Amino acid sequence: MNRTLKHWAAAIIAAALLLLLPAAGPAFVLAAPLEGTVGIAMEKFAVDTLERARKEGASLVIFRLDTPGGLVSSMRAITGAILESSVPVAVWVSPSGARAASAGAFILQAAHVAAMAPGTNAGAAHPVMASGKDAPEEEMKRKVANDLAAQMRSLAQLRKRNIETAERMVTESLSITSDEALALGVIDMAAPDMEALLLGIRGRETEVGGRTVFLDPPPGPPVEVSMTGAEKILQFVSSPDIAYLLLTAGALAIVLEVMSPGGFVLGTAGAVMVLMGAFGLRMLPFNWAGIILSAAGIAVIILDLLVGGIGVLSLFGLAALATGGLILFKAPGGELLNVSVGFIAGVSIALGLLFFAILWAALRSRNKKVTSGAEGMIGMEAELMEDLDPAGLVRCRGELWRAIREPRGPALKGETGVVTGLKGMTLVIGPAEKQKEGYDP
Repeated sequence: MNRTLKHWAAAIIAAALLLLLPAAGPAFVLAAPLEGTVGIAMEKFAVDTLERARKEGASLVIFRLDTPGGLVSSMRAITGAILESSVPVAVWVSPSGARAASAGAFILQAAHVAAMAPGTNAGAAHPVMASGKDAPEEEMKRKVANDLAAQMRSLAQLRKRNIETAERMVTESLSITSDEALALGVIDMAAPDMEALLLGIRGRETEVGGRTVFLDPPPGPPVEVSMTGAEKILQFVSSPDIAYLLLTAGALAIVLEVMSPGGFVLGTAGAVMVLMGAFGLRMLPFNWAGIILSAAGIAVIILDLLVGGIGVLSLFGLAALATGGLILFKAPGGELLNVSVGFIAGVSIALGLLFFAILWAALRSRNKKVTSGAEGMIGMEAELMEDLDPAGLVRCRGELWRAIREPRGPALKGETGVVTGLKGMTLVIGPAEKQKEGYDP
């Protein structure tokens, strides 16, 4: 009897404990895009997504990757978060036309499951330095390349992928298509869409947090996660191309406002663009040589306009502006940051040409004679409607005006004179002969 009571008591206690435990929610998959430059914004978003997956008990996180590369520091932070994640992570290079270039190749290799959609590519992870080319010192070049190559080997070895091919992405800037990556064993699977990706993942075995896990994502679409509005703005302005465009266009707009005052739209817009560009600049590694060259380019263009117009100095200014943009974001920490040479060169030339075209027109307009308003009447003929003794009415430009004669002398009704000045709202009339002699007030 005592043994029976003990069994019943144990059963009741176990049932009570089960009731006290929180009920497990249905399994789900989180899907999030990693698009654009690998930088502070993407790093924060990726880490936050993995933390949310852990807290909410997601069975899998899928990152849709499309990046030209970015910061080494942010790449290391993202790969580190994936390696330490308690939730399995799949990185899927998608959609067709997307790429996992440079820093993106490391993120792809860090994933528990690496997948690519048809028409995508991965690789080209060789580091560059301040000039946009290989590091100038052979020893420094070798150190940076060896460090990144070792990290790539480590990731590929951990995920049991092709170590040699993965390393060549760093040492030889190897870039391969999705079909080549699958054939060479650099990725685990190819998937044209989300449904095919989930089917391919199901049943796979991987190591997560030191334990073996068999992946079994639930059927149905995943829960989509996207960046907040603030994160999207930060991601946008922290792109090297956009940051340079905002800085250059903003500086030129402020200069135009100073050189041709009278409004506030250009100055305000320029200040906002400079502030946004400076904020993006804080998120990127930059060198002062690029800043100085860009500023010098703008200064030289302005100097050329002030001393006589568009000439050789303006060409040097444009060259300095373009060169400054090309090396602006090439600095230690940005070895995997890809900057569009064509975009920055095109923007520099286009903004420079537009800038001194507008400013040249504004400066020329200062030297033109006023042709509107009361001051524009100077030099025009006026018909005397009555004797000017010493003042009277005249007709000028179809309007009747009060006028006086200077120098004083006879001025009879019906005669014609020339407007030589204004005293308040009174016209000063001179002899008409001065106009015939080329009088210039």
